[in-house]
Amino acid sequence: METNRREETLLKATQGDINAFQELFSEFQGQLKSFLYRLTTDRNDAEDYTHETFIKAFEKLSTFRGESSLKTWVFQIATNLVYNELKRRKQWTADVSEKAKNIVLSNKAVYDSIVKVHNSSISASYEIKEHIDTCFTCISKNLIIEKQIVILLKDVYDFAIHDICSVLNKSEGSIKYLLQDSRKTMTDIFDNRCSLVNKNGVCHQCSELNGWFNPKQDQQESIVKLELVDKSSRLKKEQLYKLRTKLIKAIDPLRTKGNELQAILLKCNRMAMGEVKILFLLLPILEILYVLQV
Repeated sequence: METNRREETLLKATQGDINAFQELFSEFQGQLKSFLYRLTTDRNDAEDYTHETFIKAFEKLSTFRGESSLKTWVFQIATNLVYNELKRRKQWTADVSEKAKNIVLSNKAVYDSIVKVHNSSISASYEIKEHIDTCFTCISKNLIIEKQIVILLKDVYDFAIHDICSVLNKSEGSIKYLLQDSRKTMTDIFDNRCSLVNKNGVCHQCSELNGWFNPKQDQQESIVKLELVDKSSRLKKEQLYKLRTKLIKAIDPLRTKGNELQAILLKCNRMAMGEVKILFLLLPILEILYVLQV
């Protein structure tokens, strides 16, 4: 949208034109929703918080002074809405994928629910690059909420440091420290755990799920074609981290070919961390099967 038109649309919005505000909001709505999804690891929560953010921002639009971009201002509102809920949750552990795997293998209902999603949903294909995105989300949950927000805004959504200062109401020095410490933690966890980039890594989930869901002839091909794997033996762990974020920036976790499958795998991780029970995992499966029958 051109600058003059954007200013005119913003003026209309501040005067109470909700359609004008929706036009502005739509420019970054997808990013906002995926940001909230990566924080909450739940699609319904992401939808609800996005809707709540829209309402809150429209109600408070008269207080917007243009000291930051409208996008930054709206992300600040969304972050404030979700912050307290996420602060109450426990940080995840680095071995969450192993714990989730044990739940799946030991509980037939959970195992069957994953298979049903894969077989019945048009958005349940398996691609390693999508799972790497999911893995990044899970590893970021090892961080305190402030660090999760900082690393997502800077390394995934390309926010400038001064904009992140506005979102979290913190000094530039604080944001830079949080970012540096978060990157180090994430980099070390990946280096110690990921078997795709380190032969000593203990986590083989990408390869195992690839073997479970993909035809045999496609399994090795899907691994080899990843730039992350191709360069893993030549690059330092900090450089590999940058490759991960490059891959993740290109992915909208809510709109991928395998978003339904990745969503249920995330719920398995949430179960492993005690955030949800098996019943909540099975409800979306029942909804899918009902739609198919209709």
